[in-house]
Amino acid sequence: MAEITAALVKELRERTGLPMMDCKKALTETSGDLDKAEELLRIKSGAKASKAAGRIAAEGVIGAWLSSDGKTGSLVELNCETDFVAKNDDFMAFAQLLAQSVASREPGEVEEQKRQALVQKLGENISIRRYKRLQAKGKLALYLHAGAKIGVLVDYEGPEEVGKDLAMHIAFAKPKHLSRNEVPQEVISQERKIHETRAKDSGKPAEIVVKMVEGALNKFLGEITLLGQPFVKDDKQSVEKMLAAKKARVHAYAFFVVGEGIERKTGDFAAEVMAQAGKAH
Repeated sequence: MAEITAALVKELRERTGLPMMDCKKALTETSGDLDKAEELLRIKSGAKASKAAGRIAAEGVIGAWLSSDGKTGSLVELNCETDFVAKNDDFMAFAQLLAQSVASREPGEVEEQKRQALVQKLGENISIRRYKRLQAKGKLALYLHAGAKIGVLVDYEGPEEVGKDLAMHIAFAKPKHLSRNEVPQEVISQERKIHETRAKDSGKPAEIVVKMVEGALNKFLGEITLLGQPFVKDDKQSVEKMLAAKKARVHAYAFFVVGEGIERKTGDFAAEVMAQAGKAH
């Protein structure tokens, strides 16, 4: 049996990213064989990751990366169970690493191994929920808000401050579509039916009903499209008019909000803690 030296434990920790005590234990179990110890830890961390996978991970951060020429950018939503872990340095570093990787390729086995190692180290379910890569027609602006809980990339042409303003506006207003042309026809048809029913029930003349429906539909489309929304820094003008005044334009955008759409577990936290404490005895 090889001597379990501090250098050997350190090397295994560098390979796996797992705690020192776990590495020392694995080396002891494998009689100091570094490769076998690494394999053992991979198996164990995978098992721990599987157990954690059933727990809801609705906290986390948005990892973001932007190339030096402003032409390529990426966003990644990395989730965990608690805000405490979301603020962990290793967790945040992994989010950044993922974003940089996504800018050039799909996440693969290397990223999955790192994720499992992080689950083993931090003891929470950690998931790579979604990612997006943007290749700019113009140039990209990047904005992170609320401690990286919201991340925005916007592809635009024009003065630099326009890119920053657009990204901040998107983080605030969260438009579903860039322009009216991008809104699916079925969405428009459904909204039109709703307003036609409401307008007919009002008992007003047919010509007034038509105007009511068109007015309501225009308001709806303005609310869900970036170009139609009132500009966040001057709500007297739309984003479209702001861009025209600055001789600027926007080609595309992407944004993620941490935990958006995830059904969060509700319950008596104190009772859960007491239950866990009871199991420990």
